[in-house]
Amino acid sequence: MFGLGAMEVLIILVIAFLLFGPKELPEIGKQVGRAVKGFKETTEDLRQSVEPEINMITQEFKAVEQDLESSIKEAEAEIKGATDQATESGGSKMG
Repeated sequence: MFGLGAMEVLIILVIAFLLFGPKELPEIGKQVGRAVKGFKETTEDLRQSVEPEINMITQEFKAVEQDLESSIKEAEAEIKGATDQATESGGSKMG
């Protein structure tokens, strides 16, 4: 629960009991419970609204990455072809 250990929770409960008394404590507990539930719902809604956009951006980056890899392979092939051709031309002139 929020990264709190049992001892921390117990201390918080004792302080709350001393501050608010036994009559108000159940109502405060309900309010805190509602607030936590609302927070969880809000964060889930936010996650659901943002996640598709993040997935779309990730897919776009992957497509760009594939295009770049393809372009690099084509450039490497052209350079290799030009290098091989230059080597053959140089070798035939020498011989």
